Amino acid sequence: MYVEDLKKDFYNVLVGKRILLLVNYDIDAICACKILLHLLHFEHVLYTLVPVQGLKDMQDAFDANPEVKLVVLVNCGGTVDVVEALQPAEDVVLFVADSHRPTDVCNVYSSGQVRLLGRPEDDEGVPSFEDLFRDDDDDDGGGGGGSGEEEEAGEEGGAGESRANKRLRLDEQALMRRRARRLWAEQRNKLLFDYSQFSYYGRSSAALLFELAWKLSKDSTDLLWWAVVGVTEQAVLGKVENQRYVLATGELQNHASRLAPPPPEDEEGRAGTAARITYDRDLRLALYRHWTVEASLRHSWYTACKLRMWTLRGEKRLFELLAEMGLPLAQSRQKFRAMDLNLRQEFRGAVEKLADKYGLEDIVHVTFTLQYGFGNCYCASDVVYAMLAVLESPAKDRSGCERFMAAMDCLSRARKDLLDEGIEQAKQLLVCVSKQVQSVLGARQVVCAGPFVYVVLQEGAADVRPFSRPHCLALLARFVLRAYVATSRNRRAPALPIVASAPLDAEGTCLVLGAPPLAEDSPRSFFGKAFEQAAVETRSRVSLDYFDTSVIQLKVEDRPKFFDALTTLLA
Repeated sequence: MYVEDLKKDFYNVLVGKRILLLVNYDIDAICACKILLHLLHFEHVLYTLVPVQGLKDMQDAFDANPEVKLVVLVNCGGTVDVVEALQPAEDVVLFVADSHRPTDVCNVYSSGQVRLLGRPEDDEGVPSFEDLFRDDDDDDGGGGGGSGEEEEAGEEGGAGESRANKRLRLDEQALMRRRARRLWAEQRNKLLFDYSQFSYYGRSSAALLFELAWKLSKDSTDLLWWAVVGVTEQAVLGKVENQRYVLATGELQNHASRLAPPPPEDEEGRAGTAARITYDRDLRLALYRHWTVEASLRHSWYTACKLRMWTLRGEKRLFELLAEMGLPLAQSRQKFRAMDLNLRQEFRGAVEKLADKYGLEDIVHVTFTLQYGFGNCYCASDVVYAMLAVLESPAKDRSGCERFMAAMDCLSRARKDLLDEGIEQAKQLLVCVSKQVQSVLGARQVVCAGPFVYVVLQEGAADVRPFSRPHCLALLARFVLRAYVATSRNRRAPALPIVASAPLDAEGTCLVLGAPPLAEDSPRSFFGKAFEQAAVETRSRVSLDYFDTSVIQLKVEDRPKFFDALTTLLA
């Protein structure tokens, strides 16, 4: 069931109780969790926080806390029958805030044990209850109706009706009931298939919980920034279409204007150190405020694909662009903040002026920026990249829980050192992604299988370790697909999805991820159902544990036959 009054039917229920928080490993979930924890601290609510990466983690965490009667699941549990998965006692209530779609119909029509936070979205198309569930006590056994039915029919039929006619009539009624039940079951299966065949993302959970904070009159600039980062993560990783992102940022812009600090009250401008969130036009360049201009242009997916940076011609065009902007190489190769002040101030205007000439028409977009103090300015996408690099760091000296908490601490303004460290790691990650794209294109490892293209990173290849994490592999897959579309002569290239695979561990397991084509307005993925069916047909050893169904684990030796079956299914 859906909970629309978050204050009355969710927050007030948590007050005074002990709760279990199960939070998925993604940036939006971390931001949502940070907002919720801030609200719970007002009421001194006791909680247990457990990061979960898949269904098994969720089940283990729930089983390890049997005494807790209130469970909040953030970006997990919505797409599966959570009651069947967790087997909770009848007095346990499960609150679910999950941006994964489609939501499981058993959760939607739960009598109250499962409570979905927020309103159903207009484009979800949840089938009606009557089309999915029916209260039918008729016996489905063979041989027609039972003896009671025969006696009743005999009384109604009168003495003149023969016993054979009575049995024939009862057999016809049983056949009609079976036929009606079979037709209803076929229609139900069709509705469920149409509803669940595509996986996609809905409203950001961080934006949902910020709305709760606003209704409680406990919102602040920090909470708004966390919601902004959660919404921006969906755009950076291509989880939502641009229209949904614009609508979400439009709502947050109103809150940014409302929460803006007042103007300075004296000539010294003491209010200038207060945190301020601005919604303005900015360049689609990754980390350029914290990097060099040349490096940002070279390793941002947008400019890299437009200029084709993996070719000699692309290198030449990059230097031509810098020269026409009047930016000397010495300036473009030092930190942006260390550049000449006039060059820094004129940089965005110079890029906009030359955008059409170099095919960079969409290089300017609208986004949020956080400014506090006199040297701290962060674009929302900068924080997303930094948190992503911390969360999915390939370093083995940190556990998953430690990486999760470190990524959460990046949101705190008091831990600016962690954010800056994350930005440095993000630079290394973007360089690694860019080199990998250049490598697979140069080696012609992007293979067109007909209905999709795929790229396979082999065990032992250089710089392959970061891509054993789902979000890093998603970054690479979308970068490779954009680069392939930019260079391919195949007219169908923009309409082709991509499947990417990378080694996961030394035990012969790989990670497989599917991403939708660039030509689609809505990034809905059909790979979840396709992966499941291909695994069944080939009897491949797979793990369908991730909450994003377009990501699976697969044995390396089963990969060739799995890809062959996938090609046949999607042809």
